[in-house]
Amino acid sequence: MSRVLVIDDDRLQFRILQAHFKNFKGDLHDLDWAQTYEDGLSKLMSGAYAVCLLDYRLGDRDGLQLLREATQGGCRTPIVFLTAESSDNVDIQAMEAGALDYLVKGEISPASLERSLRYARNLADTLEALRRLATRDELTGLLNRREYDRILSEEEDRARRFGHSLSLVVIDLDHFKKINDAHGHASGDAVLREAARRIASSIRTVDRAARIGGEEFALILVQTGRDGAQDVARRAIAAVGSTPIDVGGGVSLKVTASAGFAEFPSDGRSITELFAAADGALYAAKSAGRNRAVAAWEARKGS
Repeated sequence: MSRVLVIDDDRLQFRILQAHFKNFKGDLHDLDWAQTYEDGLSKLMSGAYAVCLLDYRLGDRDGLQLLREATQGGCRTPIVFLTAESSDNVDIQAMEAGALDYLVKGEISPASLERSLRYARNLADTLEALRRLATRDELTGLLNRREYDRILSEEEDRARRFGHSLSLVVIDLDHFKKINDAHGHASGDAVLREAARRIASSIRTVDRAARIGGEEFALILVQTGRDGAQDVARRAIAAVGSTPIDVGGGVSLKVTASAGFAEFPSDGRSITELFAAADGALYAAKSAGRNRAVAAWEARKGS
């Protein structure tokens, strides 16, 4: 049973929608009601609902404003906009703000409402799949290089604006070419997938993991200074080498990784400089024998 959120300040309208839901011919739905702008936005941003039905008028505020705020906040819940008006202008504004469908209250029937909910969910699934293709690495599921560049740039701006710390960890699998040469690319792909999973498990949900090259990964650590970056880098390296990786055919391979990490702005006053510092530290880790994490400031001392 899927959960549907209704945001409408009119109790009678909510009762009418409840009656329509009882006459659906397909799936059952559990309805939740929010009567105010603030409560509606809070529930919508929780991500707990399959679909949201959002009214145009919410007291002295309007649903368009709520819709825009939710969309800007990263809301992925499909929204069907409800209004008593049949104005094309409202229709266009709702779609531009992020609604996936639009219904005029006086024209709603159980069949049209059920069809709209199904359409919004299917369209949301399609858009999410397209979004994932555009932002995720196909093999590992981590962020791709383009999305990594975008997020790192955003986090740099945020760190500058609020004075927050920001760190970057660059990780490279050791002797990966030998794995491909000795066991084939299918085994190499299996190693990359599992190593990526282990690396991603070493960070918080607010941080980001990306595959930025063949066997190279990056971790964007928000509000994290040198000590925190060192802990994450060491944890990621330990995770990669914790147990042999099963590549199929009864073969398991011992894999290690090296890492370099740097802090903004101490080690670089731009994301280009930050990456260069972390990458230089990675090179130092490789030179020192691999399977270790080296800080940018330590690499500078040793150069």
